[in-house]
Amino acid sequence: MSSSDRVLIAGAGPVGLVAAAALVRRGVPVTVFEASATQSEESRASTFHPSTLDFLAELGFADDLIAQGLRAPRLQYRSRRDGVIARFDFSAIADVTRHPYRLQAEQFKLTRIIHAKLTDDAHYRMEFGCRVCGVAQDDAGVTVRVQSTDGAFEEHRGRWLIGADGARSDVRAALAVEFEGFTWPERFLVVSTPFDFYKVIPELDAVSYVADPEQWHFLLQIPDAWRLMFPIAPEVPDEIATGGDFAQAQLARVVPGISNYEITHATLYRVHQRVAKSFRVGRVFLAGDAAHINNPLGGMGMNGGIHDALNLTDRLASVWRGESSASELDRYDRQRRGITLEYVQTYSIANKRNLEARDPAERDAFRDQMRAIVADRTRMHEYLERLAMIASLKRAAELG
Repeated sequence: MSSSDRVLIAGAGPVGLVAAAALVRRGVPVTVFEASATQSEESRASTFHPSTLDFLAELGFADDLIAQGLRAPRLQYRSRRDGVIARFDFSAIADVTRHPYRLQAEQFKLTRIIHAKLTDDAHYRMEFGCRVCGVAQDDAGVTVRVQSTDGAFEEHRGRWLIGADGARSDVRAALAVEFEGFTWPERFLVVSTPFDFYKVIPELDAVSYVADPEQWHFLLQIPDAWRLMFPIAPEVPDEIATGGDFAQAQLARVVPGISNYEITHATLYRVHQRVAKSFRVGRVFLAGDAAHINNPLGGMGMNGGIHDALNLTDRLASVWRGESSASELDRYDRQRRGITLEYVQTYSIANKRNLEARDPAERDAFRDQMRAIVADRTRMHEYLERLAMIASLKRAAELG
């Protein structure tokens, strides 16, 4: 087999490495190009949904990841006005998933597990310090231009290319694919603290959304810490919002009377809702943040990207092995772009608007709707399937 007879992957995040693992498992050789000199240590996304854990189990990675994470079997919505509005227990969907819980584990734990398990496989090649900065293709394959950390350029050839190189994707830029959508005016501040909120907030769950018309917030427990997310008004300068005093002020609003938290990390994010105009251009595919980005409420970004990778690689492997014609690859764009527009974007926007609703009637409607869902076993099952991203997988299959 020639060195050009491979699938090339730009980006060694969760999406790129899941794609690599899925292809290697089917005997398809891959080369992964990662711009950084080493594997990232950024925590970034930290929620793995039941549907994603089921997929990772099939690939042989779930047990190791679960051992390093925190199981969150319940999720709740609450408000300052009403207290706990509704609690959802994932055990109610144990009939449709082997993992009836959300797993809280930083994404770098998964990428390290995958890389370690693939390193000695002859079908797997990792190139650190190599940024894919140019793409050309013809009927026979794809040529990528790669820049190394020392500034040198070289070219590599493959049959197909998967662009999983993040929201600022160089692959997407090289293809001149529009990234349609908008940017929210507010930014999100994420603060990590080892403080034990269970001691001061009654009936708290590891995943808790707190609706409030003045400033909603979100509490997420991860191993050894809590992450809290706050919307930050556009008029607050970045240099103020990233300061320790400002983060302390946001935390002080969570539980009146408690302040001076130990802060281990704070990051300010600009939040976008964007979808690439096409997920496929000839022999090149976009996946994960390179194809779509959304606000993090609901944990749909990374999980949706992993679902992209598995949908795509199943088709690529089938075409590679001569089991399907190349036209099978068109279904990837139809299914994954379709479900991103129909589900991920729609529900991540709705999540944000429900938490920040100011009109009392809208707030009452959200509270009453959540309580009605919990009270109805059928509706609750359907709602949990949506939260777990099982419903989106079913719907994607219908778009084929």
